[in-house]
Amino acid sequence: MRYWDSSAVVPLIADEQASESVRRVYAGDPEVAVWWATQVECVSTLVRKERAGDLDPAALDAALGRLELLKAEWTEVEPSEAVRALSLRFLRVHPLRAADALQLAAATVIAEGLPFLTLDDGLAAAARREGFPVEGL
Repeated sequence: MRYWDSSAVVPLIADEQASESVRRVYAGDPEVAVWWATQVECVSTLVRKERAGDLDPAALDAALGRLELLKAEWTEVEPSEAVRALSLRFLRVHPLRAADALQLAAATVIAEGLPFLTLDDGLAAAARREGFPVEGL
């Protein structure tokens, strides 16, 4: 099992430059752990790409369908006081946005030390500093 940041989930469900690499990782270990808001972050990214003309409506619908299938199988970290407290600490010690602090906190709650998959350099650096083996692509 790996913890997947939404930046790694999007190329798993929609065609992007990193899709081949991400899909290879998933094929080798399809057990996915995510933060409770990952679905929202992914949909936000996908519809933003459609609005910008980088994703056509059919590709958006296909990606949203794949996201629903993936969501049915993934392990999700629910909101909690532990996630909030860790997020607040991470914001003070790492140069992270709120959503990234929540992602890192969720990963810490589910299993500190679980491999952490992200395409976000800032989040990857913070995760490494928190002791996670980080897999970037």
